[in-house]
Amino acid sequence: MRIRIVDAFTDRPFAGNPAGVLLLDAFPEDDRLQKIALEVNHAETAFAHPLPAGGEADWALRWFTPATEVAMCGHATLATAHVLHTTGAHEGPVRFATRSGVLIAVPREDGSITLDFPTAPLTPAEVPAGLADALGATPHAALDTGPHVGDLLVEVADEMTVHGLSPDHKALAAHSRRGIIATARAEDPARGYDYVSRCFFPNVGIDEDPVTGSAHTALAPYWAGRLGRPDLTGLQASPRSGRVRTELRGDRTLLSGRAVTVIEGELLA
Repeated sequence: MRIRIVDAFTDRPFAGNPAGVLLLDAFPEDDRLQKIALEVNHAETAFAHPLPAGGEADWALRWFTPATEVAMCGHATLATAHVLHTTGAHEGPVRFATRSGVLIAVPREDGSITLDFPTAPLTPAEVPAGLADALGATPHAALDTGPHVGDLLVEVADEMTVHGLSPDHKALAAHSRRGIIATARAEDPARGYDYVSRCFFPNVGIDEDPVTGSAHTALAPYWAGRLGRPDLTGLQASPRSGRVRTELRGDRTLLSGRAVTVIEGELLA
């Protein structure tokens, strides 16, 4: 069983968000998938197997954090599509059957991959009591991101505030189903990005996720509405950092980025 570690939403090794990727003949028991994900110990490990020809999808895809299975993961989907294309296991657009419906990944001539994901429904929410203390900054807007993403999206004062966050992760866990997306408008769009974010997911065993595709299905409609443009670039300002190009297309959001395979090996257990 081959296992690969892929850095997603980056064009260079040791940046972006690392994901484990395993291509299988079929899914084993859930307990085994969870143990492998814990052993890999990255934000997500993706497991995929081919489906019979002629159906609505080409591959079945599931994602596990070290602690649990999740309903949606952008960077591990990008990583899986990258592995399929670079190994020759699949050519052209690939349709994944997932817990969030059929998700499509399209390779581009420039080497990037575009993911077609459902746009997160945003619902205004009250800023929970105690969130400012847990986050280490005072949000001035909060939105629920719906069932597939499961985060609370909060806007803070400015880009420097996002960069400087040092939250109490245990305290953050009380304020959302998965975690908190903190965001602000870019200080200088000439640097090549329109908004910044950081993502904290203590409820699924991830204190801070390096680059989060699923969060950008909520960030895209939020900032498209604020900035008046459907096509934007987001910088996720984690220590590893990464950029996600977002294109809002109504109830679908396109997420584009690159990926790099950094480790390939064999699972012996």
